[in-house]
Amino acid sequence: MCRPWGSETIWLVDISNLIQTVLIYALPVLFAITVHEAAHGYAARHFGDNTAYMMGRITLNPLKHIDPVGTILMPLLLYFATSGAFLFGYAKPVPVNFGNLRNPKRHMVWVALAGPASNFIQAVLWAILLVTLVGTGVDERFFVEMARAGVLVNLVMWAFNLFPLPPLDGGRILVGLLPWKQAHMVSRIEPWGFFIVMGLVIAGVVGALWLRPLMSLGYSAINLLLTPLTALLR
Repeated sequence: MCRPWGSETIWLVDISNLIQTVLIYALPVLFAITVHEAAHGYAARHFGDNTAYMMGRITLNPLKHIDPVGTILMPLLLYFATSGAFLFGYAKPVPVNFGNLRNPKRHMVWVALAGPASNFIQAVLWAILLVTLVGTGVDERFFVEMARAGVLVNLVMWAFNLFPLPPLDGGRILVGLLPWKQAHMVSRIEPWGFFIVMGLVIAGVVGALWLRPLMSLGYSAINLLLTPLTALLR
C-alpha cells in the first residue's frame, strides 16, 4: 500500500511552521490587544466614564479582553484558508458610554486615540528591544523574531484602528473632530461600518491606500526615534 510521504511531510512542516509562528506572535499579540483595550478604559475613566471600570475591563489581564471567535478562531481559520497571506482578528471592545464623558465630543477623541497610541508606544518598546538584542550580539532567533513581530503587530493595530470609519477608533476620532452636522452623518455609518471595512480590506483598498503608507511612516518615525540608541550600540 502506497503512502503519500511527500504530502505528509509537507503537512508536518506546515504544522511545525504554524506552531513556531503562534509561539513567536503570542506574547506580542496578547500585549497589543490587552494594553489597547485597557488604554481605552483608562482614558474613559479619566474623562468621567466609569463603565469599563465597573465591568472590570480596566485591567491588563488578557483573559478579560480575548474574544474566542475574533481573537483565536478567526485568525487561525484565515491563516489556513489563505496560507498566512491574510490575517484578521479583534478583541472584546471596552464598553464606553460617551454620554458620561465630561465633554463627550471632545473627550471622545482622546478615548478613541488612547488605543492606537498605546500600540505605537508598544511598537517603539519592541523596536528598542530588537535594536538592543541585535546591537549586543544576541542572535537567539526566537527572541529576535518575537521583537520583530512585536513591532509589526503593534504598527498594524495602530494603523488599522486609525482608519477613519466607525466603529474603528479613527472613525470615532473623525466624529469628534467634525462639526455636529457632519459628525452625525458619519456616526450613522457605524452599524454597517464593520462590514464596509471588511469589504475594503478584502478588496485590497485598506492595505494599499491606508495600511502600507501609514505603516511605512510608522517605521520611519521609529527608526528616527531610535537613531541615538542605534548609534550608541554600534
